[in-house]
Amino acid sequence: MSKKWSLVAVVAVLAALVVTSCKPATVTVTVEVPKEVVVTPTPPPPKEFKSKDPTTYVVATFGEPETLDPALAYETAGGEILQNVYEGLIFYKKDSAMEFIPQLATDWKISDDGKTYTFTIRQGVKFHEGGDLTPEDVAYSFQRGILQGGTASPQWLLTEPFFGTGVDDISVVVEVAQKLGLEAIQDGISEEELAEAPGELYDNVDAMKAVDPAILKGVCEAVKARIAADNAAGTVTFQLAQPWGQEIVLVRNDNYWRTEPAWEGGPSGPAKLARVVIKKVDEWGTRFAMFQAGDADWVAVNRQDVSQVDPMVGEKCVWNNEKGAFEPCEVVGDGPFRLYIGFPTVSRTDVFLNFNINVPEGGNPFVGSGKLDGNGIPPDFFSDVHIRKAFNYCFDWDTYIQDALVGEGIQSTGIAIPGMIGYDPNGPHYTYDLEKCAEEFKLADVDKDGKPAGEDEDDVWNVGFRMQVAYNTGNVARQTVAEILASNLSQVNDKFQVEIVGLPWPTFLRNQRARTLPLFISGWLEDIHDPHNWYVPYLIGTYGRRQSLPADAVEEFKALINKGVMETDPAKRHAIYQELNQKVYDLAPQIILAVATGRRYEQRWVEGWYYNPIYPGQYFYALSKK
Repeated sequence: MSKKWSLVAVVAVLAALVVTSCKPATVTVTVEVPKEVVVTPTPPPPKEFKSKDPTTYVVATFGEPETLDPALAYETAGGEILQNVYEGLIFYKKDSAMEFIPQLATDWKISDDGKTYTFTIRQGVKFHEGGDLTPEDVAYSFQRGILQGGTASPQWLLTEPFFGTGVDDISVVVEVAQKLGLEAIQDGISEEELAEAPGELYDNVDAMKAVDPAILKGVCEAVKARIAADNAAGTVTFQLAQPWGQEIVLVRNDNYWRTEPAWEGGPSGPAKLARVVIKKVDEWGTRFAMFQAGDADWVAVNRQDVSQVDPMVGEKCVWNNEKGAFEPCEVVGDGPFRLYIGFPTVSRTDVFLNFNINVPEGGNPFVGSGKLDGNGIPPDFFSDVHIRKAFNYCFDWDTYIQDALVGEGIQSTGIAIPGMIGYDPNGPHYTYDLEKCAEEFKLADVDKDGKPAGEDEDDVWNVGFRMQVAYNTGNVARQTVAEILASNLSQVNDKFQVEIVGLPWPTFLRNQRARTLPLFISGWLEDIHDPHNWYVPYLIGTYGRRQSLPADAVEEFKALINKGVMETDPAKRHAIYQELNQKVYDLAPQIILAVATGRRYEQRWVEGWYYNPIYPGQYFYALSKK
């Protein structure tokens, strides 16, 4: 509390005029005047930032979840909501991505061989509708997710430790059981056995229906045997195939079990917020107006728009990389917003090139005519390595970092992120070079007649091409990526035409999965802080499949990825990923962009936020409002 000072300055001047009968009297008055009078102004009382409704936290963002099924959701819009609606057995300890605290499990044990995990399930936990949580509920949740499977889901994170390295979907387990019998899957699936599963059942519902019911039942029983509930003991036991390392209105649950904080100063009891309202507001001007009016507590701010928000920041919290924490927040004005800035991120947006574009009956507008005739591209356009390298050389990273990331980012030199095993700042990477871009286009042989395009009147350099590049509406950074590519390609050759199309997020995601996009600009937020969680989705999992990567490349990548995850020596592991990085550079299946540092804007009445890089969004339980 500041002291209130008052200054009283009194100057008394006495003047007396004594009049005599004949002449005036002389009166001398001496006034002592201070040499300097220092006036200390009374500071105004500190401005209070009070919410219109301190019980409700309003988020204004773009896009919306594709699904809220916890077994299928695999994107951040859904992940943020699920993080706040469902609880796991354990949770991250505040801002650490590597330390865990009990949540629905009170404690857990890991066997000496690292294969058996036993969790003691918390008693007295009630679901929102009033039912009691049991170990069977926990086991069922995991069993259902694995058996539901799906290559567009996060279930590969579970099928792999339960059945063996490289087993990335329950359909693989079914295929092995079909080929080799149910006994082949009982103790985990070896590399040799895995080779018997070519992936014919991936996402193929009709083919799965045709499988012998006895095989499906056997696989189901194998999953249940690996995740066993014991209601009497109050435990759930997970039996892994091998040791494994790391791992829209929301309403408060007044029966929430937590009675003591999980960390010093942390929350306990029912959430402080009665509700969280997540509003889909694609248009930035509307989101900004909500923020200014105090109708949103947090808004999604694209990098291009920070210049509008920064003048209204009254409190700034700067990340200190050496400390791994924020410096104490400083008051920088009387604006209503608080800014957290400079913290490292564990997500990145990249460009993924589709080697075999799906053209359904009736056509595909993204590929135009579908032919190499100047009005489209053939489905295998990106199967030519020179085309992929040309697109890499035609991308301007400096412009992207400046325009899309407002100068707050660095070009990535590989799939792994900075500071992680496998990342090499001096590793092989592409640079912006229009001459090399043109050179690679001239070396391409898109019509596959054996002549390089620069010497062939019927090939891409002389014929040109037209294609559509899509981004999800509202994501200005991804729109900027598309615009940079379109502009630079037209500079290299005015016959190269790229049309930019904005799609709603669910539509954009559906087209990704259907492999109808020639290239797609998408992001990845890690599930666990390990390079395995980057190389798998980029090369043999989520994105690798959507890019239709060739089978021989996938097998080559898979061998190194499996070798890398099984290696326990960090130096040897790093060397494996160095080899993998070179192969990725040579194949050029993606345009790897840049890692940004983070910014978060919130109203100054919000309290309780902290930074944990692994969270898919905000952890609302920790938040409150003045």
